[in-house]
Amino acid sequence: MTEQQTGTTESAERRSPLHDEHVALGANLTSFGGWLMPLRYTSDLAEHRAVREAAGLFDLSHMGEIEVAGPQAAAALDHALVGNLSAVAPGRARYTMICQEDGAVLDDLVVYRLADERFLVVANAGNADLVARELVERAAGFDATVTDQGAGTALVAVQGPRAEEIVAGLTDPADPVAAETVRGLRYYAAAPLVLRTDDGPVDALVARTGYTGEDGFELFVPADRAADLWRTVLAAGAPLGLVPAGLSARDSLRLEAGMPLYGHELDTTTTPYEAGLGRVVKLDKVDADGAPLEFVGRAALAARRESPPARVLVGLRGLGRRPARAGYAVVLPGDGVDAGGAVGESARRVGTVTSGAPSPTLGHPIALAYVTPELSAEGTELAVDVRGRAEPVVVVPLPFYRRPQQS
Repeated sequence: MTEQQTGTTESAERRSPLHDEHVALGANLTSFGGWLMPLRYTSDLAEHRAVREAAGLFDLSHMGEIEVAGPQAAAALDHALVGNLSAVAPGRARYTMICQEDGAVLDDLVVYRLADERFLVVANAGNADLVARELVERAAGFDATVTDQGAGTALVAVQGPRAEEIVAGLTDPADPVAAETVRGLRYYAAAPLVLRTDDGPVDALVARTGYTGEDGFELFVPADRAADLWRTVLAAGAPLGLVPAGLSARDSLRLEAGMPLYGHELDTTTTPYEAGLGRVVKLDKVDADGAPLEFVGRAALAARRESPPARVLVGLRGLGRRPARAGYAVVLPGDGVDAGGAVGESARRVGTVTSGAPSPTLGHPIALAYVTPELSAEGTELAVDVRGRAEPVVVVPLPFYRRPQQS
């Protein structure tokens, strides 16, 4: 759940609390959601493979953190978001969305319930200010306070098969309960813990969440302690194969895992249903009196659920070597495509690629695309117009990649 990369620059972008660490590591920096963030440190392929095989360390400090607290915090979020946040137990998290009145997606979010009356909403960087404003407006009339905590919060992620070992090793050896808490965390659960750094202990919210398709943790810490934690994790994880990883690897990892990217699969022209995420919309929410709860966008989303979709998000496996990219047209293979594969003006466009890249793990191109419903079935053969040439693709189930089950 991040935003589209927008190019490289060092102009007016905000800088992460870890900016100097990235510069010292020789990172290639890029403009991303209004921030200057690391695109890569060494190579995209090496960083991607490290996460699949060992571990990667990501700076996610560009993400927005917004606290919603008070006696009616849960009710305010039930009204503001499409999910049923009042049903989330303290210590757990939920993936959800904030939508417009017409049902279109403003942002996809992860919401942590830190206590009965306290929630942390994590928004995408480019949408964080918008989400904060919308939550303030939508919480009006509820006994709840919305506070933007992004400026004082840093977020780093440890992702990969050895993530648990690395994060558990950051706890105090004299407190075995802390390490067991890390190992015992369920997926989409979080706990406040004290982590060790070379410059002393740091209070952290440790969450078993991530955006790579691997096991992993996201660590929320005060911004002024982020560098201490970053250096400690790098040193502790290096013997286990951990490397710093940038946004390019993060994007290829999430694509293999079939996870949506705001600005690509999700935007204000799309409802959760087109994106195959209708499950996050809880139309059956009720208020404290048991009456149906009219949350923002409910009427439009209820109507959308009952109507046939105009387009459906699918996975595409490339059968050739050239990858599809965002914005490329999906066409019918034999309609306006000559025998040599050239795409003519009469080619019938049946969809659009939203994300695409070679898959380092699978060894062939993959893509996400919106296509017309009658062409969305698994096994349907299509083509993508790659700079005037039809590249054959086939519709496949999502996700493209599932991590091996631990024995």
